[in-house]
Amino acid sequence: MPEGLIVKALSGYYYVRPDGQQMTEVVQCRARGIFKKRGESPLVGDRVLFSMTDNGEGTVEEIKPRSSSLIRPPIANVGMVLLTFSVLEPDFNLQLLDKFLVHIEHAGLEVVIVLTKWDLLEDAAKQDEVEASAALYRSIGYPVVITSSKQKSGYEALFELLSHEISVFAGQSGVGKSSLLNTMIPGAMLETNMISHRLGRGKHTTRHVELLELPRGGYIADTPGFSQLDFLELGVEQLSDCFREFKALSEQCKFRGCTHTHEPGCQVKEALEAGDIAASRYEHYALFLEEMKEKKRRY
Repeated sequence: MPEGLIVKALSGYYYVRPDGQQMTEVVQCRARGIFKKRGESPLVGDRVLFSMTDNGEGTVEEIKPRSSSLIRPPIANVGMVLLTFSVLEPDFNLQLLDKFLVHIEHAGLEVVIVLTKWDLLEDAAKQDEVEASAALYRSIGYPVVITSSKQKSGYEALFELLSHEISVFAGQSGVGKSSLLNTMIPGAMLETNMISHRLGRGKHTTRHVELLELPRGGYIADTPGFSQLDFLELGVEQLSDCFREFKALSEQCKFRGCTHTHEPGCQVKEALEAGDIAASRYEHYALFLEEMKEKKRRY
């Protein structure tokens, strides 16, 4: 039975690229009814076994074990997230960046922070501010790549980091993800939307999950990204582990289950006072913790 990769899902059909074939040779498949009975569903990114039918279409017969799966966007076997933020239009938002990072850390995925629209940032003080933020996240252990689709800069560094078979975009809309993809994959001709200045944000231009083949191997998922950032699936006690620089310090706190807010002998608070942890990161942690407690009270 042939094996392949689901590269697109749309209206109940799964488009499978058979191993060893070109993207132009995809087979349009339906899934076997048994998956529905089991409460399972094939996802883009799944490696599958499929059979051919008489009409030249196919049937997904078996889903191979997954290394990871996401609910929003619905995609399997993602190895890396390209967390994309613009430096201007919309402005670089560190609180939202940290919120995305919490969710990506919780999902156990690798991440690269990609900053777009560098060419729009003409103010030297603002440039220094963004570069200082980039240095902060690099010091925590996150690769940061600053790009400009207009100047075609930063792409070489980005390609070198895309070593996983499947990568996915995340980030707020309107930051230039589609423009970024158009530059990375010549001929992709993805739909791009102008920013709505009235709303201060972009409109979602992507309506389904699809894998696009990168020129140097591997795939990137063109998706609406992590569309809803809800802390409900995350336990309060797990939050500090999603802040990388807190994790090692937490183990040395005086009290087990320390929330790093009021407890004596808290190593995270001591590191904050010593300037070893960025104030912005701690402020966002405290804000997210309160948000989680509020949600817990409500539900």
